Amino acid sequence: MKRILFVLLVTIILSSATFAQTRGRSSAPKPKPTPAATQRANEVRTAGANRVAEQIKLLARFIYVLGGANYSLAAQDESIRRNEAAPDTAQKNQLAKTQVRTNIAGFREALDKLETDFRATPELQPYYIKLAGAAAGAATAEQQATNNQFDAAGRSLLLVVNRLADVLVVMRM
Repeated sequence: MKRILFVLLVTIILSSATFAQTRGRSSAPKPKPTPAATQRANEVRTAGANRVAEQIKLLARFIYVLGGANYSLAAQDESIRRNEAAPDTAQKNQLAKTQVRTNIAGFREALDKLETDFRATPELQPYYIKLAGAAAGAATAEQQATNNQFDAAGRSLLLVVNRLADVLVVMRM
């Protein structure tokens, strides 16, 4: 009985040792990217960073102008409300508000495209996670401008600029 138990125990130990060693080990090194592939990835990343930087520049300039326009629009709204404005002031004020809304919609569309391009380009996908939400911030600003909340729209666009700057920081690393 002890002999059978001993043989059975040895058989189990040997078979488990055999199973543990049957898994093949690969010592082949992983292929390294070719210099051309590395150069292409760097070029794509640089082009993506340039597009992000261009959006930052455009948004910063727009926000600067929006600050003054917001003050002017509010002052004109107040004079229209008090019936102190010239007859064509209301029309010009509405036209200016429409132009601001159109510009913000243009930023939202450009940021949507930028996000889509980052998501679809393999070399830029690692940076998409930081970029995601920039278009949503511009959409929020667009909605705020639609509600004549131009100051709030400017603040929302500042958050978008911050997000874009964060993307550039990550891309630099």
